Amino acid sequence: MSKKAKPLTKVLVYAGLVLAVLFSIYPVWFAFLASIRPGQRLYTLNLAGMFIPTEVTWENFSTMLFEKDFLVWAKNSLFVAGLTTIASVTLATSGAFAFSRFRFKGREAGLILFLAVQAFPGVLSLVPIALILYRLGLFGSHWGLIIAYSTGALVFTTWNLKGYFDTIPMELEEAAMIDGCGPIQSFIRIALPLARPALAVTALFGFMGGWNEYVMASVLLVGQSDKYTLPIALAQLSGDIQVPWGQYAAGALLVSIPVLVLFLWLQKYLESGLTMGGVKG
Repeated sequence: MSKKAKPLTKVLVYAGLVLAVLFSIYPVWFAFLASIRPGQRLYTLNLAGMFIPTEVTWENFSTMLFEKDFLVWAKNSLFVAGLTTIASVTLATSGAFAFSRFRFKGREAGLILFLAVQAFPGVLSLVPIALILYRLGLFGSHWGLIIAYSTGALVFTTWNLKGYFDTIPMELEEAAMIDGCGPIQSFIRIALPLARPALAVTALFGFMGGWNEYVMASVLLVGQSDKYTLPIALAQLSGDIQVPWGQYAAGALLVSIPVLVLFLWLQKYLESGLTMGGVKG
């Protein structure tokens, strides 16, 4: 009886996995169907058209790439996301290593403060950030947006990296110092290479924060149409009468490509970078 039950169990398990995959893939497929459908229709009266392409046109992709300022928006987003990634990795790495390796006054209070800050949504800090950037003369600029994104991602990335540095034996760095390395050299040559998975997670979160965020960018770049990033620019496509759903869908698919490529490139590091950094404190 048990031998007959095993194949049935496998069938049910695989059937459930197939349904889960289809459930997760369909939103992307739906957006693709909307992007290649003629006109600006989100839905179609033809039931088959909701699952398979019955009408195909690449006009929406052509419009986004060659008639709209999509490449300018993409350049702005790459600039903001790229520098946010660099700033997030640099600040979080140095801060996390200090919290992990050194014992100083206020260390515990600083870690608890980081957790307390993480408990509040980032949008609550939007008004103070806007006022600070205005006083600094950075309101309405990409540099102000980069500072806001970098500080917003600093809490999670510092805690995650700190937990990962805790898993690296300090004896490795001490051995490097015995061989003639200084503290900075041992940090660069020993700790950083071993922390590559956590650095990959930090880089991915920094890039996604600068690439996908809308609310803060829509406030800090208000009225600066030449500096719009992709999320703001796509939102501006909507008119008072008509919503260009096909262009929205095409733009959304194009926007997702860099994040997908970065995720696939860093995939081998992500699991260990999240799990190892999340269980040590």
